[in-house]
Amino acid sequence: MDVEVLKALANRRRLQILEWLRDPVAHFPPQVDGDLETDGVCGVLIAQKLKVSQPTAGEHLKVLAAAGLIEGKRIKQWVFYRRDEDRIREVKQTLSQDW
Repeated sequence: MDVEVLKALANRRRLQILEWLRDPVAHFPPQVDGDLETDGVCGVLIAQKLKVSQPTAGEHLKVLAAAGLIEGKRIKQWVFYRRDEDRIREVKQTLSQDW
């Protein structure tokens, strides 16, 4: 198991972000730029929902992206994030195996 994945999963806020991104339409308002499902959720909206500063949210998103659990997509000056479902499935499978 990749240490980056374990680091990403060891924080309740990062787990919360992953949960929200599972169903972005249910957890975030419509965006001016970018489709919630196709493009992902703007990092600014994630920071607001977490009730943290944008730099703090950015660090959480950076850790999740480094683990490959989310992908970022730049649209204009914003970065939009969505889950990498293939990678998450792979991680779940690895975690469910006998050690």
